[in-house]
Amino acid sequence: MHTRAFILSFVGLLLMTQLTAQEDRGYKIYQFPPDMIPRIDGNTDDWSEFPDEYIVGTDQLWDDSGKYPEPDPQNLDVKVRVAWVKGLNRLYFLYEAYDDYWDFTHPGLHNDIFEIVVDGDLSGGPLIDELHPLQSLDWSARYFDFHGVHAQNYHIFTPAVGKEWALVWGSQPWIKELPYANIAYSYDFQPGESGKLIAEFWITPFDYAGPEGPERAVESVLKDHKKIGLTWAVIDYDDVDDTSKKGFWNLSKHHKMYGNSSLGNIFTLMPLDEKYKKSFEADWSFLIVDSSERMVAFRDQSRGEITSWHWDFGDGTTSDQQNPVHRYRQAGKYIVVLTIEGPDGTSRLANVWDVALE
Repeated sequence: MHTRAFILSFVGLLLMTQLTAQEDRGYKIYQFPPDMIPRIDGNTDDWSEFPDEYIVGTDQLWDDSGKYPEPDPQNLDVKVRVAWVKGLNRLYFLYEAYDDYWDFTHPGLHNDIFEIVVDGDLSGGPLIDELHPLQSLDWSARYFDFHGVHAQNYHIFTPAVGKEWALVWGSQPWIKELPYANIAYSYDFQPGESGKLIAEFWITPFDYAGPEGPERAVESVLKDHKKIGLTWAVIDYDDVDDTSKKGFWNLSKHHKMYGNSSLGNIFTLMPLDEKYKKSFEADWSFLIVDSSERMVAFRDQSRGEITSWHWDFGDGTTSDQQNPVHRYRQAGKYIVVLTIEGPDGTSRLANVWDVALE
């Protein structure tokens, strides 16, 4: 076995067998309906429906610097909203921050930063080369085969001036580019001044993101009620020349959350709010049980109080069962229609040629 493959196999086994310690503090990720996806323009209007109880503020951060015994909104006041849209493996963020001193003149890491660690499949464990379990390995092996592969760390510059919007801390900088991420800022202050910043962006979490690029990458699949690992820190410089005057405000209680996703927090992807759903609506799905016999199982997924179901399978046959199994006699493409009735009326859903059999 090649050295690279062995390392990946060993590390994968280590991560799979490691008990994760992410803390579930009840954090929630709001689901936007598909016709209300936030536009990435730095305008907060798209977020007006976001529930206040899902906002994570400065009062929930821990001071890792030891300089501030409790949050002081006169020094730094942060509000973070996180959302998702079913069918898109993206996490949407609205980051709003007031700071009494914005520092963003340097070309390097000396910059006010919003740092995110995301672990889309809760695999847990270290994700940076400095925390690799085999430090005897050559640095390049620890970095290119390991750093950021199974969980990702984003240093988002607030704001980014004369530099890319983020440092993706790992061997896969391509994940900060379209079509995997996007960002827009809104602010009106100069370096050293106080003021409010808005950063609106989305990122794509990956179960596997390697240095070779997106060809072999595996996006984390987002779905209702799924729990993911997610945490963040706010790095706040208060003096342009003195790097010791730096606050490190952390959502996790563990300082090394930046390099070990087991030390982060658990967030739950919430289902769509009931107010966005129709109270009575036909819906269905299907599964080809046996392609050689052209056997198809149909599943009713309608909403509301239903008194009757009527299926038209598109081949001249019908059924009044709720969840019928149907055998087609001939190959072909079929228009299947489900009609439901109830106290609220009638609803129909047709799918044109989705059911196609050889």
